[in-house]
Amino acid sequence: MSLFYCTVEQVKRAAQINGPDEEPSIKRLLESASREVERSLNRRFYPTTAIKYFPYPSSTGPCNYRYWLDDDLIEVILLVSGGTTILAADYFKEPVNYGPPYNRIEIDLASAAAWESGDTHQRAIEVTGRWGYCEISIAAGALAEADDGTEVALDVTDSSLIGVGDLILIGTERMIVTEKTLLDTTTEVNMGAHIAADEAVVAITIDGVGAVCQGETITIDAERMLVEGVAGAVLTVKRAYDGSVLASHLDNADLYAPRTLTVERAAVGTTAAAHADKTAITKNVPPSLISELVLAEVIYGATQEKGSFALTAGAGEAVREISGKGIADVRKRADDAYRRTRGPRSI
Repeated sequence: MSLFYCTVEQVKRAAQINGPDEEPSIKRLLESASREVERSLNRRFYPTTAIKYFPYPSSTGPCNYRYWLDDDLIEVILLVSGGTTILAADYFKEPVNYGPPYNRIEIDLASAAAWESGDTHQRAIEVTGRWGYCEISIAAGALAEADDGTEVALDVTDSSLIGVGDLILIGTERMIVTEKTLLDTTTEVNMGAHIAADEAVVAITIDGVGAVCQGETITIDAERMLVEGVAGAVLTVKRAYDGSVLASHLDNADLYAPRTLTVERAAVGTTAAAHADKTAITKNVPPSLISELVLAEVIYGATQEKGSFALTAGAGEAVREISGKGIADVRKRADDAYRRTRGPRSI
């Protein structure tokens, strides 16, 4: 699936992991941790569009105006009962004061609508909607090219805002980012002289104002640099970043950034579509405590793997026991805040 509640980049920064060698292992641990969080808390923290079917009458309770759902509901797109469409004006999504997510749908008793079974009670109710705990999103740049609806490598304007494992939304289509590769930023070094192989040289002047964004990791020749600040055409960078080697660079050297996204298209129930150049991109933002839990689980799991699951890390006099007490606290806080208990489908 490759949809994570914490990105590969966030794990590398938090765990101080450099270079690409550990990334396959990080992805595997992120997949495992993200799915385990969903299983243990009994909910998903991203929106998915789907049709769900429910019996009516239900064997769990008497017929009534209220129908309990077995999944978190964000929004109803279409509601059908016994083959009859129920208009949006004739039902309520509840709890109105706290949702979404909603856990039930209630017929408006002032309307003429009613739950119906049709020819059979099986799959009598059809709810087409967006399901999940939340669909909070933030701006994440824009496309840097037109997309015909079939491409799986998309160029974007800012690589700092999107990570591997993110769920992004372009138009009405959601996509999962599975990889990032380098793209020419179309700007060059403009120092009037070469850049010295010196970690103290952190101010780099480039040709274009606005060509590079704060937070991006740029590559000049084979050296990666983290852009910590942007002032007009001057970048303040951290040299020899992400395990790369400090080096000197000629004036007019090209700057690259990981702005080409490899994506899984038409994700979580959406439909692939064409998108124009400069179309805005947003990305899904899970609750911060969920991201914290997945991050903790991945770092803990990676440490355990390196210690051959012996509950220790290091060697010789530097060996230390790994208790997991910190992660237990994060798990408990997440469980207290977000665990969903299954209730009756109808009462």
